[in-house]
Amino acid sequence: VIALARPQAGSTKTMQVTEGIAIQMLVDVSSSMDMSMDLPDGGRKTRMEVAKELVELFIGGDGEKLTGRTGDLIGLITFARYPDTRSPLTFGHPALVELVRGLTIQDRPNEDGTAYGDALALAAARLKHLDEMETDQSVSFVGDVASRVIILLTDGENNSGNHLPLEAAGLAKKWDCRIYCISLGDPLPASPTTGISQLSSSERILEHISNETGGIFRKAFDYESLRSVYEEIDQLEQSEISNRAYTQVSEWFWLPALAGLFGLTLALVLEATWLRTAP
Repeated sequence: VIALARPQAGSTKTMQVTEGIAIQMLVDVSSSMDMSMDLPDGGRKTRMEVAKELVELFIGGDGEKLTGRTGDLIGLITFARYPDTRSPLTFGHPALVELVRGLTIQDRPNEDGTAYGDALALAAARLKHLDEMETDQSVSFVGDVASRVIILLTDGENNSGNHLPLEAAGLAKKWDCRIYCISLGDPLPASPTTGISQLSSSERILEHISNETGGIFRKAFDYESLRSVYEEIDQLEQSEISNRAYTQVSEWFWLPALAGLFGLTLALVLEATWLRTAP
């Protein structure tokens, strides 16, 4: 009778589900990145040093406006005349930060140049094949990749490579990748009519790439302006985290059923042996 009543024991569990973002960081390492920039304290550092510091803060956070990208897959591609994959998409952000710190400018004449068209095409292809790639599972990633993002930092115009920037942008758009373009360099004179700094021909291409893929284009002239761009992107691309509660039920009907079966078997055995009654 107890077994037929089907006793159960249940426990409620909560699972955190993350809809993370896959981000490809593209960093220009051409020789022009050796030019200096202003710092908030009045000092100066090269564009490369400033870029490395702020890419590191974007990945790891600073405890203030940059919150860090702990729930996201991040990959790193550098480029001069040729693009190089420094890190595949990974959750291993401490190792990725070490790679960022070790970046150096490509000063070999035969490898110097700016091929961000090729770098964009490579990044878009890696994001397209994200589901087929083996990633570091040291951090649990339960859920879906909510969006695929490319963040391009360059200080020059595309003058090398096999892919034109607009061609690479077309691939990124086709594969649902947003491109955020950051132009790092000196400002052009302001327009006499609008008072806003004008865009060079190379910057107009970067702006077009961003607009076509749903991203944004920003110019940066010094440490503070570049930091504000990364803060803006950090706010625009936020991972979504939700909690799912479910109840896990354990069936216990088998325990009284087993006890009843054991008792019935014992009764039959005793009835046929020790408690057997003669007619």
